[in-house]
Amino acid sequence: MKNDHQSDVWIERACHLGAVGLSVTMAFLLRFDFSIPNGVFPILRQAVLLAALTKLPIFDWVGFYRGLRRFASIPDLYIVFLGNLAGSAIFAAISIFWIGPAMPRSVLLIDTLVCFLATALVRFSVRIRDEAFLRERSGDGRRGIIIYGAGAAGAELVHEIHSNRCTRYEVKGFLDDDPLKQGVLILGVPVLGSGRQAFSVVRSLNRRKPVVDEIIIAMPSATGPQMREALANCRAARIPCKTVPGIEELLSGKVLTAQVRNLSVHDLLGRQPVKMDETPVQASIAGRSVLVTGAAGSIGSELCRQVARFGPACLIAFDQAESDLFRIENELREKYPELELVTALGDIRDPHRLADVLKAHGVESIYHAAAYKHVPMMESHVLEAIRNNILGTWNLVRTARHHNARSLLMISSDKAVNPICVMGATKRVCERIVSARNPDSGGPKGASVRFGNVLGSNGSVVPIFQAQISIGGPVKVTHPEARRYFMTISEAVSLAVQASTRSQGSEIFVLDMGEPVRIVDLAETMIRLAGKVPYEDIDIEFTGLRPGEKLLEEINDGQNAGILPRCLEKVQIIREQPLTWDIVADWINELEILLMARQEPQLIQHIQKLVPEYTPAAKCTHVQAEQKLLAGSSLRSRSALLSSGVRENGKAGKNGKPRPTAAPTQFIPPIAYEQ
Repeated sequence: MKNDHQSDVWIERACHLGAVGLSVTMAFLLRFDFSIPNGVFPILRQAVLLAALTKLPIFDWVGFYRGLRRFASIPDLYIVFLGNLAGSAIFAAISIFWIGPAMPRSVLLIDTLVCFLATALVRFSVRIRDEAFLRERSGDGRRGIIIYGAGAAGAELVHEIHSNRCTRYEVKGFLDDDPLKQGVLILGVPVLGSGRQAFSVVRSLNRRKPVVDEIIIAMPSATGPQMREALANCRAARIPCKTVPGIEELLSGKVLTAQVRNLSVHDLLGRQPVKMDETPVQASIAGRSVLVTGAAGSIGSELCRQVARFGPACLIAFDQAESDLFRIENELREKYPELELVTALGDIRDPHRLADVLKAHGVESIYHAAAYKHVPMMESHVLEAIRNNILGTWNLVRTARHHNARSLLMISSDKAVNPICVMGATKRVCERIVSARNPDSGGPKGASVRFGNVLGSNGSVVPIFQAQISIGGPVKVTHPEARRYFMTISEAVSLAVQASTRSQGSEIFVLDMGEPVRIVDLAETMIRLAGKVPYEDIDIEFTGLRPGEKLLEEINDGQNAGILPRCLEKVQIIREQPLTWDIVADWINELEILLMARQEPQLIQHIQKLVPEYTPAAKCTHVQAEQKLLAGSSLRSRSALLSSGVRENGKAGKNGKPRPTAAPTQFIPPIAYEQ
């Protein structure tokens, strides 16, 4: 690649030498009406020699040969102008001094203009070749596309397609909702209409023969509603649609055309990227020994990735799943070869193993993500949930205190708010353990971060729906009105890491998760993204709420006491009165006795001493009411929902069954498109 660039530089130098000579000759020809007197030829020869000796070094000095001609643009034209201005000025001064009055002054002015045009043509020659001549020869095998969005990203995509002879795309036009752009040309490509005209535009272009194969949405900064509207318009055109990535993906270094991909649920949720304030994060991590528990899980592994960016003295990835731990180890070692990385197999239920790790590596900061998180499963495994979540956290906090760790941040859940499930209750207990203080001695600054479901995590509904769609359905949803808060893994972890830098101890950081998403709308959207029609190609089956589930999770308990002003965007802080260490220790001793006796009812009552808002009875009542609503095996079908009062839109679904229509949601409304 370096040799190719050097060869191109020498070719460009040779072209500039010819351009300089030709521009001087052309200036003399124009000056003497293309009939140069014999007595002027010696002056012409001297002028050509002086121009070459003065201009070529100036061209090199101002940076003519630093840029690649393939990507020539306005900044390159500015450099060409400066080089010619400086070179021509020096050439004129030397010519007047060396040749004297015999040198025509008008030749100097004409030469300046002609030389600028000639050198600019040389600089832009490769781009002109790529964008003009190679585009004319774009033959079979290229996919005709329409770009949705005539902004900076759309224009950049067109530029890259025109300059890349190997691209598989050929741009037929733009769609854009800006009235000022209608009918204009952008890089030679016309704006054919607005987004709502996608169907008519595609039908018009494909009238005689198919020339448009897909639409590419080029709106990397679009919000969720804007992306959903764009998808609806594209689906109306009845051809596939893809999108270009957001800013974070664009910064990965790949060319834009290589990153054109299918739309995903993340695009339609429209979560705006988190702007991380890296200065305090760098100060809290760089040069310190950091432990991440649950490092092999989806959240723990993302914690490892983000912590590794800030140069910790040592990163200890702690987990009991050796295969997944091996996977994240390989990933981190390849991406951060200079990182001091330690993978530690172990169980947070083993206090001796925790002590060995903290002592051996002098751990200063801890991110605690290890926990059992599956709600229905924990309802039938109460003892295991308590032993792993509560005792595991107790072991970690106690060991951190003994080995003088500075900070401990625990990953909690929105299910800890007014919990009705075992998992949520154990997480609420863990929050209180982490926040507990000992007035007589120090300890780590303990805090918790509370957020909802993360897209793509282990056990998330998104991969489950994808698997069900891939086999043709049905997609199983618990309830038509079930709603959940969703965030991306990277956003949740980024906010958690930032929150840890603001901790003074005994806080609960609550992440802003936006509006709740209705699960049935999410299912319908994913079916449409797969190119299918909900209730026709793929059915949606309502199964009823499972044990421990709510219709809608809560962000906080609704009490304003202890809520502090926001110190971070998208983060709310709750500071409650912490328990004393002795109270927690006595409570844990009683808990261990009950665990040894395996007395589940007594364990539930014991948890309620620390978490009085834990009401499993309310959970049971809620589930029973739901089961009455969907009672009987026949209620698992669409027709059963009719008798249960779910409104219909009157259109037949798959196998002649009607489609249910629930109340609209603000976050992911069903996407309408033309039939």
